[in-house]
Amino acid sequence: MPKTVGIGIQSFKKLIINHCFYIDKTRFIKEWWENQDDVTLITRPRRFGKTLNLDMLDCFFSIRNKDQGQIFENLFIGKEEKYRRLQGTYPVIFLSFADSKETTLFAAKKRICQIIEALYHQYDFLLDNDCLNNREKENFRRISVDMADYEAANSIKMLSLYLSRYYGKKVIIFMDEYDTPLQEAYIHDYWQEFVGFIRSFFNSTFKTNPSLERALLTGITRISKESIFSDLNNIEVITTTSEKYSTSFGFTEAEVAGALEQFGLKEHLHQVRHWYDGFCFGSQTNIYNPWSITKYLDTGKFGTYWANTSSNNLVGKLIREGSPEVKTAAEDLLYGKIIETTLDEEISFSQLEGSAEAVWSLLLASGYLKVEGIRDTDKDDERSEPIYSLSLTNLEIRKDFRRMIQSWFKNPSVRYNDFIQALLENNVSYMNQYMNHMAMVMFSFFDSGNTPSEHSEPERFYHGFVLGLIADAKLDYVITSNRESGLGRYDVVMEPKDNTANAYIFEFKVKAPDEAELKTTAKNALQQIKEKNYDAELFHRGIPRENIYHYGFAFSGKKVFILSD
Repeated sequence: MPKTVGIGIQSFKKLIINHCFYIDKTRFIKEWWENQDDVTLITRPRRFGKTLNLDMLDCFFSIRNKDQGQIFENLFIGKEEKYRRLQGTYPVIFLSFADSKETTLFAAKKRICQIIEALYHQYDFLLDNDCLNNREKENFRRISVDMADYEAANSIKMLSLYLSRYYGKKVIIFMDEYDTPLQEAYIHDYWQEFVGFIRSFFNSTFKTNPSLERALLTGITRISKESIFSDLNNIEVITTTSEKYSTSFGFTEAEVAGALEQFGLKEHLHQVRHWYDGFCFGSQTNIYNPWSITKYLDTGKFGTYWANTSSNNLVGKLIREGSPEVKTAAEDLLYGKIIETTLDEEISFSQLEGSAEAVWSLLLASGYLKVEGIRDTDKDDERSEPIYSLSLTNLEIRKDFRRMIQSWFKNPSVRYNDFIQALLENNVSYMNQYMNHMAMVMFSFFDSGNTPSEHSEPERFYHGFVLGLIADAKLDYVITSNRESGLGRYDVVMEPKDNTANAYIFEFKVKAPDEAELKTTAKNALQQIKEKNYDAELFHRGIPRENIYHYGFAFSGKKVFILSD
C-alpha cells in the first residue's frame, strides 16, 4: 500500500514520523559533511526541496534532536555507524528569510530584525547561565525589532559565540532563502540602500565569525560577491551547472519511476516525463520537480502545479522592462525555439537592467530554462566565453511561461513603449516628436549619415532602428521586413494576429538632393506604397483597406519626418 502524500510538509521529522511519502535524500548529509567546505551556497529553483533538506540537516546535527536518532534508522544515513555517532552533536542556528518580502527599506530591516529576535528567544535559557557575563546578557536583551543596524549585523556572530561557549563546540549555521529580501529590494527600488546593511550582516555571520564550524545557505540566485559577499573567500558556490550535489535536490528519473510504481501509476511515466522532466543540474539530466511529482501522485492528474507556487516578480520585471531583443527571444522560447547566449550565473543587481544575459541566467537559475548544449566560440582565445543553447524546460513550464507573459502584457501601457502607443492611436504628431528626440539622443552622424552620398547605409540603419522600436508588439503582430507584395518589396509590415485590428505598412527614405524638404521625401515614401501596391498581401489575408495604415518615414542625418495618409 502506498504511503500518504503529505502536501506542503516542510518538516523532515513530521514526514518521517507520520510515514508520509518521502524519497530518501539523506546521502546529502554525508556528501556535504565530507566535502568539508566552510561556507556552502547552493542555488536551486523554487520547490526543489531546499527547505526540507535544510530541516533534515538541522534535525540530524542539532543538539536539540540528540535523542531523535531513530528518525534516521531506515534511511541511508542511519545505516552508517560514523554518522549515527555524529547525529545530534552540534549547536545549530537555523534562519529562514522566506517571508522577508517587504516593499520598503524600513520594513525590510524591521523584518530581518524580527526574525533575529525570534531566533534569540529560542535561547533565552542562556540568560540563566554563567556562560554570559553581565555585559553580554545586557547585549542579549537588546536584540529586538528596534535594534540598531550594527547590532543586527553582529547578532548572529554573537549568538554563535554564546552557544559555542555554552556547549563547548562551534556552531553550524543554516540559512534558507537568503536571496529573497535581496530580490525584493531590487524589485521595490531600495537595493542601493539595503545592500550595505545586508553585506555587513553576511560578512559578520560567515566571514569574521570564529565560533562558526560550518554554514550552508540556499536560495534561487547566486548574488555577486561584490554585492554582498565581499571579502568572503571561504564560500563554495554550487549553481545549477555545478557537479556537486547534483541529485540531492529534485527527483531523478529512477526515483520518479519507483514512486509511480509504488502508487500504481507506472504506465504513465511517458506522460509524466513530457510534463515534468527536463531539469539539469551539472551533468545530471532528467531531474524532476518534487512539488509537481508529489501533487501528481496525490491527485493522479496532470497540471501546472509548480507554476502556481510563486509570483515570479523578479523574472516578470526583467522581461517586462527588457530590451526588444529580450522580448523577441521570449517569444521564440514560447514557440519551442532554442536561443543561444553567454551566461553569467553571478547576478549583480546593479547590472541587471539592460542585460539580456542576466535575464537568461536568472531564468536558468529559476528553472524556466534548461541547457540543451554548450559550445566554445574560440578554444584558443582565453577571453572567449562558451555559448549556451537554452530552451524552456518542459510542458508545465511552457504553459506557465505563456500564462505569465500574457498576464504581464495585458495592460498596453506595460506592453508597449511610447512610440507604439502613439502608432496605435495614429498620433503622428507624437511619433514625430518621439523619433526626433530619439534621433538627437541616440543617433550619431556616423550611424545615420549626414550627406546625400551616404544614402544606402543610413537607410538600413533607420530600418533596423524602427524594427527595434516596434519589436515590443510581436505578441500581437507578425512583423515582417523586406518581403515581396504587389509590385515590389515593402520595408516593414505589422500584420495583426487578430484580423479585426489595424495593420501598418512602413516605407523608409533618406532625403535626396533634389528634394526640397523632408515632408516631400515622406510623401514620396507614401506614394511608393500605393504605386507598388504593398497592401496586396494584407488584402489577400482578409484585412480590409480601412484597417490598413501607411506611414512614410523620411530621414536626413538626425532629423526625422513621419507622414501618414
